[in-house]
This record gives sequence, C-alpha cells and structure tokens, in this order.
Amino acid sequence: MITAGFIGCGNMGGALLGAAAKSVDAKTVYASDFIKEKAESLCKELGANATDNEYIAKNCKYIFLGVKPQVMASTLLEIAPFLKERSDRYILLTMAAGVSIEGFVSMLGFSAPVIRIMPNTPVAVGNGVILYSCTEDVTKDEIAEFKEIFKFAGITDRIDEKLIDAASALSGCGPAFAYLFIEALSDGAVLCGLPRDKALLYAAQTVKGAAEMVIKSGKHPAELKDNVCSPGGTTIEGVRALEEGSFRADSMGAVVKAYEKTLKLKK
Repeated sequence: MITAGFIGCGNMGGALLGAAAKSVDAKTVYASDFIKEKAESLCKELGANATDNEYIAKNCKYIFLGVKPQVMASTLLEIAPFLKERSDRYILLTMAAGVSIEGFVSMLGFSAPVIRIMPNTPVAVGNGVILYSCTEDVTKDEIAEFKEIFKFAGITDRIDEKLIDAASALSGCGPAFAYLFIEALSDGAVLCGLPRDKALLYAAQTVKGAAEMVIKSGKHPAELKDNVCSPGGTTIEGVRALEEGSFRADSMGAVVKAYEKTLKLKK
C-alpha cells in the first residue's frame, strides 16, 4: 500500500496532492499545512486525510515537502527526530527551487533516500511535467511507485540533477510564456472582429491541439509547420510577421533569461 504525505498545501503542493488523490487510494494520502484550515479544506474535497507534520513524518512512506526554500531548514529540523525513530523505509521528496539534493541532505543532517522534483502548474489539470532526480539508494520499485502516485499529473521524466535548472527554465516557466502567446493570439483575433470569449477559447484549443500534434505524431515542429503553410497562403504570411518580430529569438531568450535568473538566485 502506497502512503503519501504532503507537508505544505500551497498552489503547487495542493496541485500535487490532488493528482495523488486521483492516482492512488485517497484514504492513504495525508496532508498538513501551516494554515490548518487549508489542508482540511483540500482533504475534504479530495477524500484525503488532514493531519500534522509529525504524523506524516512517522507514518508515510513518501513524504513530500512542499514548503518554500527559506523555511525548508526549519521544517526538516522539526521532522528529523521522528524520521530518525523510524525502522521502516521512507523516501523524502523536495521541490524547493534552488535547493540541490546535497543541500537538502545537509539541512536534514543525516542520509536518507531523496527524490528532488520540479513540477509545473499544469499538473493541476493532468497535463503537467514533473522533472526528477534522486539519490542512488532510491530503488527502481520506489521510482515506479513515485510515478504511480503522479500518473494523473502529466509526465514524469528523470533528468541529471545538473540539468534540472535548465529544464525547469523551460517546463516551469514555459506555461507563463505560453499564456502570453495564447493571449496575444486572442488579441489578434479580437482586432479582426472576433468576440473575446470565442477568441480565447479558439486560441487555447489551437495551442493545445498543436502541442498534442508534436507529442503524438513524433514529427519535428518545423515539419508540422510546413504542412500548414501553403505556397503564397495566409499562414506563411503570418509566419513571416512573427519572424519579422524576432518571435523565435525572443522565445529562446525568455528561457535563457529564466535560467540565468535561477543561477543568480542560487548564489
């Protein structure tokens, strides 16, 4: 039986909690938060169990720490005594931005199996990305269980920890860039006379469908783009306008700037 405990029910922690409650038996999912009522409300909605940090540290096999980086050390200090008392197996999961596995273990004060995850906000609707790295003592079966917990969150993909900052600059920040594009597409349609509600719906569905085409077809985006662009047609005219505005260069630059900012924050 998989028991999962979530310490911290903020936007991301709550989204992961919701995905876990759908993936495994919600009765084996536990949550706590600094604001007790927040955990209680979420758990009531999901059929999970509101509890406290001590219970989760003593009883759950998978312990997700969804607290902010600046309070991670104090949270680990609180639960460390309960973890040390355990004779059974447990795995700690951290999603604190900028905190490496080595830094996390240093805060903890002793060795333990650790999975570092970097999720993005679309996990809330089952179409997210969860990047992960882990210590060598996390077994294949435990990785399989971890993936089972989040099978309704989107995709989970293992990555070398040294690349996780670059990857999260894309997957973590990327939704905001995509929202800007969707808004801009809808603005263009409104300028052409389309009602705002329809423009937003069509823009969002178009971006969603294009993303599915890339994933399910296995084709390069350039090939899919060429398939839409008829010679002398309307689409290629729009593509030319994007190229004149440095669309691709600006998109690349957005990811690079987000990555560079991540490196600065880590210092």
